[in-house]
Amino acid sequence: MKGKWAAAALLALAAVNAAQAQTYPSRQVTVIVPFAAGGPADISGRIAADIFQRHLGQQFVVENVGGAGGTTGSLRAARATADGTTLVMGHMGTHGAAPALFKGLKYDPAKSFDPIGLAAGTPIVIVAKKGFPAQDLKGFVEVLKARGPAINQAHAGVGSVSHSTGVLFDALTGAKPTLVVYRGTGPALNDLMADQVDFMTDQIVNVAPQIAGGTIKAYAIATDARDASLPNVPTTKEAGLPEFQASAWNALFAPKDTPKEIVASLSAALDKALDDDVTRKRLLELGSDIPGKERRGGPALNTLVKNEIAKWTPVIKAA
Repeated sequence: MKGKWAAAALLALAAVNAAQAQTYPSRQVTVIVPFAAGGPADISGRIAADIFQRHLGQQFVVENVGGAGGTTGSLRAARATADGTTLVMGHMGTHGAAPALFKGLKYDPAKSFDPIGLAAGTPIVIVAKKGFPAQDLKGFVEVLKARGPAINQAHAGVGSVSHSTGVLFDALTGAKPTLVVYRGTGPALNDLMADQVDFMTDQIVNVAPQIAGGTIKAYAIATDARDASLPNVPTTKEAGLPEFQASAWNALFAPKDTPKEIVASLSAALDKALDDDVTRKRLLELGSDIPGKERRGGPALNTLVKNEIAKWTPVIKAA
């Protein structure tokens, strides 16, 4: 008898989920961006909200929930009701580096969410103050290794993209600079332009205007191919450090156990938008890398998250 009741309950739950999916979204959806307004994740989140609003016919609003390297907002999303009314724009830090950076992290990037899809990649650039005494990446690394702690490396705070990618860069090159911690990318970049610090690694969207304006120097971009927004900056492969590959990707997640039909609907809308000329233009103007078909969707994102955790954990723990 208990088995019959259990089976009936499962059938009833399935019916409710199917009904929800058919009417989804029936009310406003919140897209949590776990960082302050104005940054790359925030811009990507707002583009995604606009995409879903146009394709799914309901209001999608962005809520910025910053703190603890993006883990505060991510945790709120993980604990939200799994009905498709709360989503989160996760990224390399919140869903890749966070387990190694934050002891006792209260969510599991690989298990606490249902992956919707990769929205965009944001390539990492190695930049230095304008007068740094090296003409190319090989010479730059030589100076770093020779001068050790006399070199100051800026980053935007523990858990930030510039922190995680900077740690990886140092590990790969054997550099041992003095780390200078800032509260955000803006202050770090201002001091780099003012020659108060020597270098940093950061997202292309944050530094492209300064590179183009000649107020800072770019040595390489950590991707396989050159970026259209900085066509004169070589890749790390071209510049002699092919193992330094990093992207501050942004991707959408729903709380675990969100009805599969809802996740599939959101994933399909995102996929369609990434083929849309208007959306592609907006992302490319940011310096973003638009994922190809093989990198889109939930299964591909699930694999990316697991690979990123495996990539960042040993590097960060060693540092």
